[in-house]
Amino acid sequence: MKTLPTKLLIFGNPKAGTPLMLAAPRLAIALPLKILVREDILGKVWISYNTGEYLQKRHGLPQGLMQNIAIGETLAKNVAEWQRQR
Repeated sequence: MKTLPTKLLIFGNPKAGTPLMLAAPRLAIALPLKILVREDILGKVWISYNTGEYLQKRHGLPQGLMQNIAIGETLAKNVAEWQRQR
C-alpha cells in the first residue's frame, strides 16, 4: 500500500521521564514523547502531539514535574515553524 508522506518523531530522556512515570505510572503509555508530521492529499502538512496540559490532566501529573515534558511543545512549535519556512 502507498501512503502519503508521514514522519513520526520520537524523543525522550530517561532522567526526565522516569520521575514522571514514578509520579504517574500510566504515563508510561505516552512516553517517549512523539510528534506526528503528515501531509494530506492537498499537500497541507499537519502536526499532531499530546500537549503537556493534556498529559497532566489525563495522568494527574504534579505541576512540579511539568518542566520534564515541556520540550515536547517546544519541539512541535519548532517543527511547525520549520515547515512554514519551507
